[in-house]
Amino acid sequence: MEQIKEGTLLWKPDESWKEQSNIYDYMKWIKIHKNLNFEDYHSLWQWSVEEIEAFWESQWEYFDVQSKQPYNMVLSSHQMPGTKWFEGAEINYTEHIFRNRQMDKPAIIHSSENRDKAEITWGQLYEDTAALQQTLKELGIEKGDRIVAYMPNIYESIVAFLASASLGAIWSSASPDFGTQSVIDRFQQIEPKVMITVDGYRYGGKDFDRTKVVESIQTELPTLKATIAIPYLNQNYHFSRLKNVRLWSEAIKSDKQVPLTYEHVPFNDPLWVLFSSGTTGKPKPIVQSQGGILLEHLKALTFHADLGEDDRFFWYTTTGWMMWNFLVGGLLTGSTIILYDGNPAYPDKKMLWKFAEETKMTLFGTSASYITACMKEELKPGEEFDLSNLKSISSTGSPLPPEGFRWCYDNVKEDLWIASVSGGTDVCTAFILGAPILPVYAGELQCRGLGAKIESFNDDGDPEINEVGELVLTEPFPSMPIYFWNDEDGSRMHDSYFDIFPGIWCHGDYLKITDRHTCVIYGRSDATINRGGIRIGTSEIYRAVDQVNEIADSLIVDIPKDNGDSLTPLFVQMKDGFTLTEEVGKAVKKQIRTQCSPRHVPTGIYEVTDLPKTLNGKKLEIPVKKILMGKSVDNVVNRGSLNNPKSLDYFIQFAKEQL
Repeated sequence: MEQIKEGTLLWKPDESWKEQSNIYDYMKWIKIHKNLNFEDYHSLWQWSVEEIEAFWESQWEYFDVQSKQPYNMVLSSHQMPGTKWFEGAEINYTEHIFRNRQMDKPAIIHSSENRDKAEITWGQLYEDTAALQQTLKELGIEKGDRIVAYMPNIYESIVAFLASASLGAIWSSASPDFGTQSVIDRFQQIEPKVMITVDGYRYGGKDFDRTKVVESIQTELPTLKATIAIPYLNQNYHFSRLKNVRLWSEAIKSDKQVPLTYEHVPFNDPLWVLFSSGTTGKPKPIVQSQGGILLEHLKALTFHADLGEDDRFFWYTTTGWMMWNFLVGGLLTGSTIILYDGNPAYPDKKMLWKFAEETKMTLFGTSASYITACMKEELKPGEEFDLSNLKSISSTGSPLPPEGFRWCYDNVKEDLWIASVSGGTDVCTAFILGAPILPVYAGELQCRGLGAKIESFNDDGDPEINEVGELVLTEPFPSMPIYFWNDEDGSRMHDSYFDIFPGIWCHGDYLKITDRHTCVIYGRSDATINRGGIRIGTSEIYRAVDQVNEIADSLIVDIPKDNGDSLTPLFVQMKDGFTLTEEVGKAVKKQIRTQCSPRHVPTGIYEVTDLPKTLNGKKLEIPVKKILMGKSVDNVVNRGSLNNPKSLDYFIQFAKEQL
């Protein structure tokens, strides 16, 4: 695989492309309505973070946010945490989903390994949401009650969430591939009144019956008043072993057309509880507000994803990842959203590209690891499939290496807008995103998001350009957590984000902001490799190792020693048919020595059959590091949140024998 220099210009939007973008329309609007003239993206961003009240008020006006009551002020203070947004306003998220829609147009296209592709109109989505709302009312659901879903990424999950939000209830979801205890650890914390579930799912051509898991979860949730169940895997399953159960078909059955009603709640009231991946300890229950999510998703998806009514928006995700919530937000723009439930590499890695052709996808959202996997298999989707409708590829989950960018242009489509984005569950959006009016440079994220005052801080807390530092947010942001559930004194939230730089959000990523205002993410700052005082992000190591063709994937950790030095074992997963030979080891060391530095050559290279990853495909760098430092596995890893729990056994044994 030939390397490409980071920062190489790969694509520029022409004037026609720029003028058709939503952000261009907003810049014209702000010139007319606010007498503010911005010639380029960066000047617009600068204003948006220096005058954050004026910026977010302009979002309210531009998107014509509907409120039962007027707001008193945009922002209560600039102090973090504890900021209140648009106090006095009373809004409803679901109301903004359904306003001004053409009811005969498709709202959702969905498919799975055990369901054929189908289209759902806005009218059908509205009717099903209204019918389910009636059922939830009959079950006594009121504003502030919790509704949980043990559900795959299917149409019914969207209906259930929209019905929940319409009542001012608080939503939380987990994917059915989560282990029993992992789900209980999440749902028990928030004491739900209703659970929505399936009997199982199909993944990679195999059926996974979850009925016993569902029974165990129900037993451990004493606050449940009812369970609504969907026979997804086996259409004839009746859930007779569950208490207070009713089938989905009954829950959305309505004898009369009752219109959907909207419970207007204060702007800062909870919309949902998202949980951190839960790789260490009990998952953090992160609470975000109806208003904050509404405003941020309108902004991010309209301006940074450039979505509109003619778009078809796809992201490969599960209901246990914040990207599912972000995908649902695509409905706010009037876009058709596309759902897929199943293995993205089954029967092979071409499957999602074929799906893109079939659905006439305009925005293909995926993970960087999926793109690099397609690259390593030397796929050529542009030659094999009709991707004429595809305008953009967006990736997240980990940094997309420069070679991944170029592979998209060489093998998917030449005229393509690629947006690598970075954010997190903590804010349910991306801080650093794409913009359709900006050029694309290999390995670089196009811009800091509007209204997000992102800086790169050195250890002294000073912002720097062209240097790698901590990603911080120095001004309030609407979709920040309003609190953690059951964190009465706010100490858990403070310790998560505000203990390094007081009053400033520290995100835990390493970031470089270039003098072109583009950004490069170098991975988690607490997983950084520090050799001889020189810090380097793990993403740089992985990029170097990726150049060795025999290696499928790798993981590196930095283990401090008492003498001030450290051990840096590199664990490699080989491609089928290859083993870790002395020649391969030399090639790895040469790549790291020349691309990173001689100091960052690993102290040892070890072959593993599998690398531990979360269900969303993220490598477990920090938990592996803690295991190798002698920590108890149960104290650092929630096995139920892993895609492959048995992969940990190697590292447990490694710690005993090698360290």
